[in-house]
Amino acid sequence: MNAFSQRPLPSRARRAAGLAPTPPRARRHHPNFELKDMQGWKALDAEAGLSEQGWRKEQQWALDMGLPGADSINDKSIPTFARGELPHFAGINTFMKAPYVENVRDVGKFDAAVMGIPFDSGTTYRPGTRFGPQGIRRISALYTPYNYELGVDLREQMTLCDVGDVFTIPANLEKSFDQISKGVSHVFSSGALPVMLGGDHSIGFPCVRGIAECTSKRIGIIHFDRHIDCQEKDLDERMHTTPWYWATNLPNVSPKNLVQLGIGGWQVPRYGVQEARARGTNVLTIDDIEKIGLEKTAEIALELAWKDADAVYISFDVDSIDCGFVPGTGWPEPGGFLPREALKILGLVAAEGLCGLEVVEVSPPYDTSDITALFATRVCVEALGSMVAHGKLGAHKSIIDKPVSF
Repeated sequence: MNAFSQRPLPSRARRAAGLAPTPPRARRHHPNFELKDMQGWKALDAEAGLSEQGWRKEQQWALDMGLPGADSINDKSIPTFARGELPHFAGINTFMKAPYVENVRDVGKFDAAVMGIPFDSGTTYRPGTRFGPQGIRRISALYTPYNYELGVDLREQMTLCDVGDVFTIPANLEKSFDQISKGVSHVFSSGALPVMLGGDHSIGFPCVRGIAECTSKRIGIIHFDRHIDCQEKDLDERMHTTPWYWATNLPNVSPKNLVQLGIGGWQVPRYGVQEARARGTNVLTIDDIEKIGLEKTAEIALELAWKDADAVYISFDVDSIDCGFVPGTGWPEPGGFLPREALKILGLVAAEGLCGLEVVEVSPPYDTSDITALFATRVCVEALGSMVAHGKLGAHKSIIDKPVSF
């Protein structure tokens, strides 16, 4: 008798031999395992508590604006002209099909406002991020406003708009910075949370400046990146390697509240390292984060960014992710975060509330199958979803004590 003769016959062979079917294998008992306690099952139940009013309102709006569908269409919620979220492949490319606010003075009617900053004159090697906002908006149509694990539906629980793009000046960094700061300060002063789609990382400085000038309160920064971006000048200008030198020169933005996650590799200029050391900024490498874990990383980032601060801003450079996942960026670098690692940390730190969010360095000319732009979309909705889930969306309004008016 060989070892194989001990194996039970397949059910089909047993039936042919006139034998009873193979009895089902007994389920293993896990004394500490309850399926009802798993996130997947809890999320199923959580969906039942979400409203559907926003979805129904959008369907009716689509019919009113786009004409009822042809008589042969059985689904009477389908209009003749595409309006709203569906179909994903049609319609105007706003961020996640959010309403486009033609008159920017109406932006305060919304909880959050997406604004594009199509600017890559601060790039020092591979250009193309001026097309980042277009690329992100286009692929964002693939997403719905509902997240299963969070049990959040952005359509039902918040209002989101797309305010369009800042008019940047391709040949002039400083004039573009002034345009960006003015646009961000306008959105922030309205009470809407500004969500900026870059653009190269030089926009970090004018974006933070736009918020900082609207408040006397202190602002901390959590910065996801592989590059330290702290040097004073690059090629004699304020480029995408310099935003945090200038941002932490602002009177209410302390370098002690700058937390930089993922820095490392072979593309970190020593000039920036020297400034970071002199200013006392906070740097955690990928190795640090692997050792202490994602939850502890988020805990440390929050403690340092919020210490004596009144609000926190997040700057997310997509090149913080290992370049195998984000090829469409100006400075791809191996060895960065895995996407789910960065998203986990992002969700944890955003849960305490933000005064602004930027996602930068998406360069569609180098992108493959839009995967970099898709990840940038995920960064935005992950942060918004976390704030909604934890009741922190809108918390930034409490620091607006010097609003601008144009």
